[in-house]
Amino acid sequence: MPLGASIKKHLSVQFYSITCKFFTNHRYFSILNTEISQNEYENQERIEPPIPDEIFRSAPKLGSYKLGDSTFYSLIESYASSCDFRSLEKVFDRMKSERRVFIEKSFIHVFKAYGKAHLPEKAVEMFDRMLGEFQCRPTVRSFNSVLNVIINGGLFHRALEFHSYVICNKNILPNVLTCNLVIKAMCRLGLVDKAVETFRDMPVQKCAPDVFTYCTLMDELCKENRINEAVSLLDEMQIEGCFPSSVTFNVLINGLCKKGDLARAAKLVENMFLKGCVPNEVTYNTLIHGLCLKGKLEKAISLLDRMVSNKCIPNDVTYGTIINGLVKQGRVVDGARLLIAMEERGHHGNKYVYSSLVSGLFKDGKSEEALRMWKEMIEKGCKPNTVLYSALVDGFCRNGKLDEAKKIMSEMVSMGCTPNAFTYSSLIRGFFKTGNGDKALMIWKEMEINDFMHNEVICSVLIHGLCEDGKMEEAMMVWKHMLAKGCIPDAVAYSSMIHGLCNDGSVEQGLKLFNEMLCREANSQPDVVTYNILINALCKQSSISHAVDLLNGMLDRGCDPDVVTCNIFLKTLKEKLNPPQDGREFLDELVLRLYKRRRIIGASRIVEVMLQKFLAPKPYTWERVIQELCKPRKIRAAIDKCWRDLF
Repeated sequence: MPLGASIKKHLSVQFYSITCKFFTNHRYFSILNTEISQNEYENQERIEPPIPDEIFRSAPKLGSYKLGDSTFYSLIESYASSCDFRSLEKVFDRMKSERRVFIEKSFIHVFKAYGKAHLPEKAVEMFDRMLGEFQCRPTVRSFNSVLNVIINGGLFHRALEFHSYVICNKNILPNVLTCNLVIKAMCRLGLVDKAVETFRDMPVQKCAPDVFTYCTLMDELCKENRINEAVSLLDEMQIEGCFPSSVTFNVLINGLCKKGDLARAAKLVENMFLKGCVPNEVTYNTLIHGLCLKGKLEKAISLLDRMVSNKCIPNDVTYGTIINGLVKQGRVVDGARLLIAMEERGHHGNKYVYSSLVSGLFKDGKSEEALRMWKEMIEKGCKPNTVLYSALVDGFCRNGKLDEAKKIMSEMVSMGCTPNAFTYSSLIRGFFKTGNGDKALMIWKEMEINDFMHNEVICSVLIHGLCEDGKMEEAMMVWKHMLAKGCIPDAVAYSSMIHGLCNDGSVEQGLKLFNEMLCREANSQPDVVTYNILINALCKQSSISHAVDLLNGMLDRGCDPDVVTCNIFLKTLKEKLNPPQDGREFLDELVLRLYKRRRIIGASRIVEVMLQKFLAPKPYTWERVIQELCKPRKIRAAIDKCWRDLF
């Protein structure tokens, strides 16, 4: 029998016996259960190492290696692939006792195993043992392997510490992969400037940046909204003789599309062709997603046709992006047609496509069509998940069919799908809509009993409903509970509470909450609705000067007044002043103040209100606003909008 076959036979028989022993004694090793009791450990120590001597005697002598060395290396690779660390230690102990030669490749297998088992510190420990205990000098390969394990484990600070320790103490020179891994860790920690500094130091360390270096930096710069710096790296890498790949272009195109700069993204696609890089599905999907975000659905559909003509096959993501965009624009019927076209081309709608369409049909008042689509989806073998069930629950709640919504929710739970925050908030909103605020509160209390984590969205919906119903005591209870749980109220929750307090005559309390909002994060900052609530409450109290101060603060914080704001002040100036004023001077001054701040859209909205109220702006105001609105690009945009509205 050939030597290889003999070794394979012995190993396979021995591995089978090991597995049987492990199962018999209930000690089957798993990376999910690394804790072993003391008795189990002592019993396992008495088991002989599963390595028969005849395997080693049959192996040839290879150069300076002893008989059987290659078999040890094979065992290490096999045990590492199955994450059997106890057996690995036994192999290492036997190799030490027999003064075997340890090779770096074996340790790299072990490092990868520790990474697979999510034990990065064990990899670091083994790296430190390599030279002193096993007389195997680690090179940059081992260094990079351990560094990669730490980074893949999400321990980015630890990775940078390990890198500094090795560079200072182990006399190992980094290579381009080392630098790439360090840059990756820095980027994940948001240390972009530090990553750029490391990138600039690479030539000093005789490491030429490669395409992966540039891609990592470009991606993080785009995420930090430093698009121009990312694009400049594209020119730099080509000057340095590093040719960009499709991935490089896709990173930049994605960054530009998210920023809404579709013109530059299109130029990059042209540049791709010039550099011999063919746009792939990722490129097209990114561009289509960018167009949908900007509401340019026709161009997105046109790009889909171009994608097909260029023999680049659209996938579920491509179709799903366009369908979702159509639904958001209220063109749910067009979305359903695209789903049919998608299926005719051999693709199948996924759960997110169906959830978008079902939700869109309900919002469009087409509940029968939504239910028909649901049934078709089930017949096509698409198993509903939490997202789909939640869309159906929300649809029934919007139509006031709360009993059907609860039935679907029960079915959802029985099918193993856990209701999420959207499911519960839809149900709570539905009960308030049908005048059943008590039932909404009961749902919230049931969630508490079932240990469902309340989040800001659910609390906001509940507070809004209770305040609308005038149940301020219950709303305050939910508010305090929300704060006690560490949830930060959003703008909706704050505005609802302020509205309830103002309606209850507690305007001062409302103003205190408003001042608290100003110190919160962006998600909790006051919007035009918040300002309108307080301005209206102050005007009703005849505190007009205070209301005007609030309007000034609103303008300073970049929040434009709307039609409601104008109507509140017009009513107040007419009813509360003696003699009454028509508000023309007030609105005219407001237009000019917005114009000086270059907020032309806000100014034009106030002019529109003035014209509707037959309050003609002064000639000077007309001139300023009309000149700004009549710039060539804005005229073109206005004409295009008119055509879209017509057709």
